[in-house]
Amino acid sequence: MTAAVKARVSLNLPVSLKAAAERYARQDGVSLNQFIATALAEKIGAQGAAAFFAKRGLGGDAASAIAFLRTAPDVAADDGDMNGP
Repeated sequence: MTAAVKARVSLNLPVSLKAAAERYARQDGVSLNQFIATALAEKIGAQGAAAFFAKRGLGGDAASAIAFLRTAPDVAADDGDMNGP
């Protein structure tokens, strides 16, 4: 098993943002450090996904997509399709 390599970061936050982060960390039962690390990981993941889909969409052809969608059968939605999780 490989040991995790960690880096220390000094971070200046507005007092209100730090207080909110501490409150959410307490609610989640984690340290402020873990909460901030998780929030940063989520943001990086979202940015990566946005970049992936933006790049993926560059080769898209709207007319072809619409033509493909028009071939879908005209059937009623399943019960679970409309209710969400």
